[in-house]
Amino acid sequence: MNSFLWAVVSVLFLGAAWFAWRYYDLKRRVDEYARLARIAPDHLPTDLKQIENLSNAIASLKTTFDQQLADLDSENARLSTVLEQLTDGVLIVDTNGLIQFANPAAQKLFETPSVTGHSVTEIVRNHQLVEAWRRCQQTREVQSESVELPARRQFLQLIAIPDTHASGSLLLVQDLTRVRRLETVRRDFISNVSHELRTPLASLKALTETLQSGALADPEAGPRFLGRINTEVDALTQMAQELLDLSRIESGQVELLLAPLAPKGLILSAADRMRMQAERAGLKLSLHYDEDLPNIRADKSRLEQVLVNLIHNAVKFTKPGGEISLEAESGEGGVRFAVRDTGVGIPAESLTRIFERFYRVDRSRTGSGTGLGLSISKHIIEAHGGRIWAESEEGRGSVFQFIIPVQ
Repeated sequence: MNSFLWAVVSVLFLGAAWFAWRYYDLKRRVDEYARLARIAPDHLPTDLKQIENLSNAIASLKTTFDQQLADLDSENARLSTVLEQLTDGVLIVDTNGLIQFANPAAQKLFETPSVTGHSVTEIVRNHQLVEAWRRCQQTREVQSESVELPARRQFLQLIAIPDTHASGSLLLVQDLTRVRRLETVRRDFISNVSHELRTPLASLKALTETLQSGALADPEAGPRFLGRINTEVDALTQMAQELLDLSRIESGQVELLLAPLAPKGLILSAADRMRMQAERAGLKLSLHYDEDLPNIRADKSRLEQVLVNLIHNAVKFTKPGGEISLEAESGEGGVRFAVRDTGVGIPAESLTRIFERFYRVDRSRTGSGTGLGLSISKHIIEAHGGRIWAESEEGRGSVFQFIIPVQ
């Protein structure tokens, strides 16, 4: 009996020792696997004996997690690219009014390099826009507000959108300056066209009624009135043609016939066309140019149209006995052309607007003309890759200049 009991005890002892050793060995392997997971998660072994199933499961989970993380990074990269390229400003604001995120457009709109971490009030600096954000916070509804910033000549629109997942809000800031300016240009264009058409049409109606009343039979008045009608019709025809030219140039429908062109020949040609008109107005037309000017690549007829228009304006606004100078010289990577006069000059407040459609400095002294010539000239020069500008001092003359790149 004693021998049997000792045998049982021995077996139990050996079994316990074996299980203890197995437990210790398994714990050692799991601890080693955990250590490797901490220090080298990208190189976990999958062939560890006795824990193959555990290591395989963890490796599978890691692969799935890595794929999800890669997809998330890709989405974040795409979203970041979109936000960086947006022309509208985007601000993410927390419940305390602190900005957590701002895209580059927002930094540009509010003219500050550091936006994140500052309050909405500090960055926006406009009580109407700030109030729109506060209304959004209070009502948890979308709010919109548009304001004009006279100091910066800017129109801004802010759209505040509540964050449905948190207590903050998303602010979308749009710069409407260009849209408002285009609306103003469109409104002024319609108004100016109506005004320009009303005068010749009213004159035509009056002349026609006068002729119908018996003036047609008058040997002196009849031909004179018919001549006036012919003049008004020519003015309407010119306006229609210039409007058509301007529309085609602005829409890119006019194809420039670019070819090497000598600036000297261009100046001589434009001067020959306008010399007689200048002489009839009692003005001296002089030419000044360098003999060794490089060729430019341009459409001769279009650039000549610009020069003729500038000379015509100089003749119209220069008193008899004055002088008009046509110049050309190298400068700023191209050839600079200039039409200088000793005329009445242009007020400083009008210099920035003289290239607008129909704009006239003083309608009472402009005489005939549609007010489209300078606008057409500006588009022609810009189509050549150049730029045009004017300098003037009221009472002492003006100079219109433009630069065309060399060939």
